[in-house]
Amino acid sequence: MNTVMPQMARQLAKLVLAAGLVWMGADLASAADAPASAPVKLQGLRGGTPLNQDNPPEGARQERDHGPADRDFVQQPPLIPHTTAGYQITKNYNKCMDCHAWQKTKVSGATKVSVTHFRTREGQELDNISPRRYFCTQCHVPQTDARPLIDNTFQRARGLQ
Repeated sequence: MNTVMPQMARQLAKLVLAAGLVWMGADLASAADAPASAPVKLQGLRGGTPLNQDNPPEGARQERDHGPADRDFVQQPPLIPHTTAGYQITKNYNKCMDCHAWQKTKVSGATKVSVTHFRTREGQELDNISPRRYFCTQCHVPQTDARPLIDNTFQRARGLQ
């Protein structure tokens, strides 16, 4: 009797599976016969430009030379409050350090580079910017008046409101 029950259960499972497949096939066939509704037209951010072509850049005005902007979340890297057009950051030269290096901030009036930028991954203090923090624009971006790409309900962190 014990060997009969598992066989019956397997046969029942096969029967249920077969019935489900027949039902799905009938449902798909009736959907194919149904009149087509209006096609959905999707518009991507590329605006229909083929993938092998570039879109022309849109004009985005950067905020120019004013105080630091408020941050929207804890640990947010500060935004850059000036234009960075033409700034060069290579392994041998970093234009940002012309103003933001500690020894140059008194003359330039710029914000000093944070002490966190002088620590290695292991926490060792260096006497110069850590290589992992050298390329400023990996984290810091210029302020801009660009509108959001999509509507959203983002709100600043409660402690920063």
